[in-house]
Amino acid sequence: MIYVTRLNGERLALNIDIIEQMEETPDTVITLTTGKKLVVRESMHKIREDIISFRKRSLTKIKK
Repeated sequence: MIYVTRLNGERLALNIDIIEQMEETPDTVITLTTGKKLVVRESMHKIREDIISFRKRSLTKIKK
């Protein structure tokens, strides 16, 4: 999971396995596999970096 911030300042943990797509309009809109859309403050680049970092940490734990 990664943390994102809604436009109203509310923080939430997001399960990265249910992200279907992202777009910047200029706000970042995350569409989930459920069809739900989240509008967040973080850029697509930041979210992508957070996902990569999360995956690396997860894989490192598995290898140990």
